Amino acid sequence: MTTTTIYFVRHGQTQWNVEEKMQGHMDSPLTSEGRRQAARLRDRLQTVTFDAIFSSPSPRALTTAQMICGSTSESISILDELKEIHMGLWEGQDVPTIQNEHTAEFDHFLHKPHLYRPTGQGETYPELLDRAVIAVERILLSCPGGTVLIVTHRMTLKTLMNHYSGMQLSDMGNLPDIPSASLSKIVFHDSHPFIELYGDTSHYEESAEVLPE
Repeated sequence: MTTTTIYFVRHGQTQWNVEEKMQGHMDSPLTSEGRRQAARLRDRLQTVTFDAIFSSPSPRALTTAQMICGSTSESISILDELKEIHMGLWEGQDVPTIQNEHTAEFDHFLHKPHLYRPTGQGETYPELLDRAVIAVERILLSCPGGTVLIVTHRMTLKTLMNHYSGMQLSDMGNLPDIPSASLSKIVFHDSHPFIELYGDTSHYEESAEVLPE
């Protein structure tokens, strides 16, 4: 039996997270709190040796990956398939505005992903699921028996965790949220996934002090 372990990380808190703006394929920098979260996660993972490291190309994810990996950051592999869901015309807009102008669509986005359709050019959740799962399955094939780090985004990661939990997209609205800089972990015994961590933030919830940047 081949056992492959993947640690999944959502990027640290960003400026637009604080301002309640939708990001998607757009980007905003990590806040000082986001950097603190990533530093705490780095400390938590310092005893783990990664055979491969993958990141979304979005700067908020790549910065988080670089902070976690330290001197090994040059070995990070960038995969477009790990980007956040493309939110179409919502990207860069305030969440309250979207809630007021697209009430039903926003509810579908958060709670009924199988019904969600993007406003303008964007992605559906089945499209996100297809590209993200293909990326993970390719990683599993390329790193059999290894330990892997993947740094990605809130909805991309939630969609993956829902899939590897064996649930349908229609069930995903019942899953807990994926917090910033949280740690999730799936152990694959051959092709059988076992979720050991989901959105865990104990590495930074235990301490509130801000680390120097």
